[in-house]
Amino acid sequence: MSRPPRVLSSTGLYHVIFRGINHLNIFDEKEDYKKMLEILAKLKENENIEIYAYCLMTNHVHLFLKEQKLGDIKKVMHKLLTTYVVWYNRKYQRSGSLIGNRYKSEPIEDGKYYFALVRYIHQNPIRAKICKLPNEYKWSSYNDYISKKRNTLTDKAFSLDMFSSKISEAIEYFKEFHQSDEELDFDITNTKKLTTAQIKRKIEKVSGIPAENISKLQRLERNYVLKELRMSGLTIGQLQRATGISRGIITNAK
Repeated sequence: MSRPPRVLSSTGLYHVIFRGINHLNIFDEKEDYKKMLEILAKLKENENIEIYAYCLMTNHVHLFLKEQKLGDIKKVMHKLLTTYVVWYNRKYQRSGSLIGNRYKSEPIEDGKYYFALVRYIHQNPIRAKICKLPNEYKWSSYNDYISKKRNTLTDKAFSLDMFSSKISEAIEYFKEFHQSDEELDFDITNTKKLTTAQIKRKIEKVSGIPAENISKLQRLERNYVLKELRMSGLTIGQLQRATGISRGIITNAK
């Protein structure tokens, strides 16, 4: 069965995740992390992408990117992964796949999730119990944000300007914002790929309600059903695709 086409973002914004095959490491030494950032910097220059946040973990990577032309995300990710895997395989004298399956990409259509996603990405090492504070982790964009340097890999001006027009004040607000745990769940890789038809069948099996009818329920009943469906293992993206209900409503369903 062929893979379903990727959903493209009308805003150009994407949360991208890719993992090592069988959850194996894709970074073993400092040089490996530096190489990934070097490739991202070249792509940023050559492909005209904007990088709003990133976090390189031992066996997976989070990216928050903006493409300028609809569909460029495919070309950018192909170049990023191909270039890195060829370099990595040559360095470690290995062959074959390094990245598990294909990368996952989630369109970010609603601007109100912008800052939540930035914080979610920066707090990834904290959730993994690698560090206690985001500035303690070297391989994320957090330290770009709190630095007054202008020429960084991260396109931080847009975010910081939203906090304050004064750079020093914006940085302090940004730090304060990251002191609170991000409650929204942006995990887009925790479930095997299901077709929309399979998702709809699972929704009806769990809830007893056809997927297309859930949006017609009264708010309290709808939220209860959405919560139960998420507890069953369905992701926010899967529920959004099958029910037509917005990400925000699904995320905040209590």
